[in-house]
Amino acid sequence: QVQLVESGGGLVQPGGSLRLSCVASGNVLSVYVRAWYRQVPGKERELVASLTAGGHTNYADSVQGRFSISRDRSEKTAYLQMNNLRPEDTAVYYCSFSLGPRGVYWGQGTQVTVSS
Repeated sequence: QVQLVESGGGLVQPGGSLRLSCVASGNVLSVYVRAWYRQVPGKERELVASLTAGGHTNYADSVQGRFSISRDRSEKTAYLQMNNLRPEDTAVYYCSFSLGPRGVYWGQGTQVTVSS
């Protein structure tokens, strides 16, 4: 069993920065993809950024150049550095770890609110 816990969300003014963390516990071996998604009420969850085991990153067009996904050396923590935040970035942010045949695991979400 794998558990993911996000942290780092909060209220920030437009143009500000936040760093989200996602810490995994349990049997975390062979993580294929680490990813961050976000969701606002009434809309589908959307992919924000992903990071493969080989180090390849992918970003939504709306965050390209402003957000950065990374992992720590233990490979149990994923980060999402968010710079130059905009009101439209307001959402609940979720991390996910894809473990291949062992399935995909999700965190509980952390609220990010960008407002003056």
